[in-house]
Amino acid sequence: MAKYLVIVESPAKVKTIKKFLGANYEVDASNGHVRDLPKSQLGIDTEHDYEPKYITIRGKGDILAKLRKEVKKAEVIYLATDPDREGEAISWHLMKALKLDEESEKKDKKVYRISFNEITKNAVKSSLKTPRKLDVNLVDAQQTRRILDRMVGYRISPLLWAKVKRGLSAGRVQSVALRMICDREEEINAFIPEEYWNLEAELFQTGSKKALTAKFHGDSNGKLPIHNKGELDQILKDLEGAVYTVAEVKNGERNKKAPLPFTTSTLQQEASKTLNFSTQKTMRLAQQLYEGVEVKGHGTIGLITYLRTDSTRVAEEADAAARDYIEKTYGESYVAQGESGKKNSGKIQDAHEAIRPTDITLTPVKVKESLQRDLFRLYQLIWKRFTASRMRSALYQTVSVKVQAGKYDFTLSASKLAFDGFMSVYVQDDEKEESNALLGKLEKGMELSLGKLNSSQHFTQPPAHYTEASLVKALEEQGIGRPSTYAPTITTIIARRYVAKENKNLYITELGEVVNRIMKENFPSIVDLQFTANMEYLLDRVGEGSVDWKTVVRNFYPDLDEAVKKAEKELESVTIADEVSDEICDHCGRNMVIKYGPHGKFLACPGFPDCKNTKPYFEKIGVPCPKCGKEVVIKKTKKGRKYYGCENNPECDFMSWQKPSTTVCPECGSYMVEKGNKLLCGNEQCGYSTKLRENSQTEKE
Repeated sequence: MAKYLVIVESPAKVKTIKKFLGANYEVDASNGHVRDLPKSQLGIDTEHDYEPKYITIRGKGDILAKLRKEVKKAEVIYLATDPDREGEAISWHLMKALKLDEESEKKDKKVYRISFNEITKNAVKSSLKTPRKLDVNLVDAQQTRRILDRMVGYRISPLLWAKVKRGLSAGRVQSVALRMICDREEEINAFIPEEYWNLEAELFQTGSKKALTAKFHGDSNGKLPIHNKGELDQILKDLEGAVYTVAEVKNGERNKKAPLPFTTSTLQQEASKTLNFSTQKTMRLAQQLYEGVEVKGHGTIGLITYLRTDSTRVAEEADAAARDYIEKTYGESYVAQGESGKKNSGKIQDAHEAIRPTDITLTPVKVKESLQRDLFRLYQLIWKRFTASRMRSALYQTVSVKVQAGKYDFTLSASKLAFDGFMSVYVQDDEKEESNALLGKLEKGMELSLGKLNSSQHFTQPPAHYTEASLVKALEEQGIGRPSTYAPTITTIIARRYVAKENKNLYITELGEVVNRIMKENFPSIVDLQFTANMEYLLDRVGEGSVDWKTVVRNFYPDLDEAVKKAEKELESVTIADEVSDEICDHCGRNMVIKYGPHGKFLACPGFPDCKNTKPYFEKIGVPCPKCGKEVVIKKTKKGRKYYGCENNPECDFMSWQKPSTTVCPECGSYMVEKGNKLLCGNEQCGYSTKLRENSQTEKE
């Protein structure tokens, strides 16, 4: 009979951890939280010092019954839930639900809390050697967060239901995220473009046919912006007959530092940028890599460390292993000297490490056969980023040249990679070399001949719309939310239809504008960035034990209660009309409207209940079907994979996994499809391809 019981959160971890422990250990899972506040009511006794009313979550009765049987058999119980506030709280709720504190007091059982940052044999066994007591401060921090979130959600959401429409919600973090998106939209709408011009000179060295591109800089007083055509014409007039002479040549070196290993936020940002993953998808895949996957020759193992972290710290053992691997694989010159990384700021919780592979020698090549495509791509990204973080900086040779033409200056600059360092493993999209070749032959006093002057008109651009990645970055920089909240926050505001996601960009909807206006006018503190950031600071202090959790709640709830009561009396109802489509109801002839159900958008007749006709909604992409000329729409397979098909299906059987383009293949006349940054011919036998951005630029011109 097993003498020791280890309780984890996820069933996926059970198999992984069981393998590390002997027959004396039983490993079982709680399947996440076992107790929570009731769904049917606020669940917090506001009349008696804000005591929470916890109940067993529906469906968890059988799990708890099974765990109670295992507890009776065991002499020692280890609570091994995740190593964060949430995990600490789950352990505390297990203590209460299984009455482990009573068992411990009777001396019948010994109950310990253990935690590990990675699910490996060494980490699990090491945690068993250093068990500890439950950290009540961390439990209080999670409990306070949960209570504050519940208060905001359960007091304001019903108000939105009554005044706007059913199914809406407000949240302590989600409402701030919504405000940030609205504020950005207002910035974009209020933006007034300003004209400016660029001027470039194509210059040639004597005997050379290769042009050097020099950019107009200014005059002896410094940089001189060109604001309009009049200013440009004056400069062009002044340059007539000018001699272009090399006035200054500066050679130098530039170090490009290795990136830091991933935190939750930077992983979400980079996975969005390079893999096109949503924050939700990134976290789901990272969870699988952390909990354990079957790897050929190794069994079930956790491939990465804990995925919810805002620290870039790396354990000494992992750092040493990485440096050893780099020296053996790439050579001693590639190993970083001294400490890698930077000190964490005051906002960072340093309880965890950065996200890294648990075993640096399990390279992407070794695990590729064992992982599904997207799991592999995310693991490869994490492995490469961590390995690069322990490597030396890349070194560039640089040259900058000042060319004098009359009273004006032009500049040339170029760089050449002299030592690739970390870039032998990890290169980001924005790491590009200069357009000019290294200008080694240019010397001061040398005359250059002018080929031609090229001018181009431009206008300043408004701030970019938020993407999931840039919103996560902004939330982190403002100190709003924590690693575990970013993905669910974004998922919620999209699911509530406050925000629409198109081509990665997040756009505010009419509904989102209405809800944000209500929140700003009636609950200004809830959507105030500084107020929310200060609340996060207080929650961190609760976790440290320096602030009492009830003090935070006592100072928060009365103001919220007063604001809700005032809004209930004064807030007028708002009507949001359904979006009308161009689809005609084939029962009664009305234009159908777009509705939202549990599975997303659908078309419904506005004549309900007289006419109950509904149809699936397919998003059009503005491209005619290459086969029949009807619209191409976005569809999904039964397994949820997106593809492009003709709206006239089944009469027309056109389909494509890649997005069709309006561009026609210049080689064979077939349609083209977009894949990453390329346009490919839809006719596989043709094989023609071109860069998408170049093509887009050509179309604009």
